[in-house]
Amino acid sequence: MVSAQKRPTISPRVFWDTDVADLDFEQDKLYVMDKVLNYGVWDDFVAMMKYYGKEVVAQEVIRLPYLKKDVLNFLCFYLGLKPAQFECYTRRQSQEPHWNF
Repeated sequence: MVSAQKRPTISPRVFWDTDVADLDFEQDKLYVMDKVLNYGVWDDFVAMMKYYGKEVVAQEVIRLPYLKKDVLNFLCFYLGLKPAQFECYTRRQSQEPHWNF
């Protein structure tokens, strides 16, 4: 369940391409999680986790189309998930390499 607290304090660098004032942290939670996980720092991650909670994050992040490999590995450990549960992992595995040597 999402916390009733005010918006999480996330570094402006995470949303370099978006006006944070225009974000709805409920409707845009997948976008927020994507940005925080791929471009945020530890404090951003902690703020996101406090705001959304571990269960909500676990349900949402598996739908992300892209995660950096180290972020994916960390989330598997932290949330107790397997890589195959993530859409970004199954997509990556199904792509053929560009060059066949």
